Amino acid sequence: MSPATGGRHRPTMRDVAREAQVSVMTVSRVVNGGDPVNPQTRQRVLDAIERLGFRPNSLARGLRHNRSTGLIGLVVTNLANPFYSRLAVAVEETARRLGLALIVGNTDEDAARERQLVEDLLARRVDGLIIVPAGEDHGYLAGDLTRGTSVVFCSRPPRGIDADVVTVDDFGGARDAVAGLAAKGHHRIGYIGHLARIHTGGERLNGYLAALADAGLPAAEELVRVGITGAEEAERAAADLLGGPAAPTALFTSNNLLTVGALRAMRTLRAVGGAGTELVGFDDFDLADMLEQPFSVVAYDAELLGRTVTDLLADRLAGETGPPRAVVIGTRPAPRGTLAARQATR
Repeated sequence: MSPATGGRHRPTMRDVAREAQVSVMTVSRVVNGGDPVNPQTRQRVLDAIERLGFRPNSLARGLRHNRSTGLIGLVVTNLANPFYSRLAVAVEETARRLGLALIVGNTDEDAARERQLVEDLLARRVDGLIIVPAGEDHGYLAGDLTRGTSVVFCSRPPRGIDADVVTVDDFGGARDAVAGLAAKGHHRIGYIGHLARIHTGGERLNGYLAALADAGLPAAEELVRVGITGAEEAERAAADLLGGPAAPTALFTSNNLLTVGALRAMRTLRAVGGAGTELVGFDDFDLADMLEQPFSVVAYDAELLGRTVTDLLADRLAGETGPPRAVVIGTRPAPRGTLAARQATR
């Protein structure tokens, strides 16, 4: 989905960079009079500016010149989760190509820790911030936004302020995955989910419930476990669900760590002759295709997410002053384990 700008799109430096086939920082150097640019490249940029009708904002440009350090901050909620590791690598690689250096902080889903990290990064005079929110109120950033600090939110939208945000289609991915299970004839589909109060957890739970409603299936409370925060806890929850007399025939897990826990429980049950259960989990993870057990994931491009949030931040650093933009990264179903191997040999 393209950025939602509400009206006619005003050309940004990223548009100019794409048109001229150069980096955003090269466009910035031409517009702002920074480091020397090859004359042919400079002319290409100027021609693109003319064709697109791009107009830089001199006030925003001046603010950035006066405070630029070449540093940006990335605040995530759980670096132990492989998703955030891939995200951080993509942000760092994109930032490096733009001539920026990255500082990474981890909140461990603690709102107070998030605010402290943000304040520490601002004290280091970072030019901009990419934040995966742990807190539920980001009004504390309103003054910094007014003073020209560039902030882009990632994976979860902010609350209390308007800012650029890039999210995954959490609701749609979960709904489609559970609808697929229902279409195969599963009438008892269990759910193991992380914190419902955060955006991703709430949207994926809502997608699960919407798919059940669409299929005419009841939302049975005994099949739902929420607030699960790690693989070990997910393993216990899956064992509890699957070990009962009315066990679900399929499971949906809301992130990769919970999928790992469910897979461990299912392996243990198979070892003692337990019935097989179909599993679909949100988020991909390394070596998922190497596992013996068949399952599927709701996959998306974490690297694209990282590149997109960094590009949006670079636009703001380069002078873009338009209204907040929202981008949604799509999802796709992907077989994993022996299921992937079987499909690959067809």
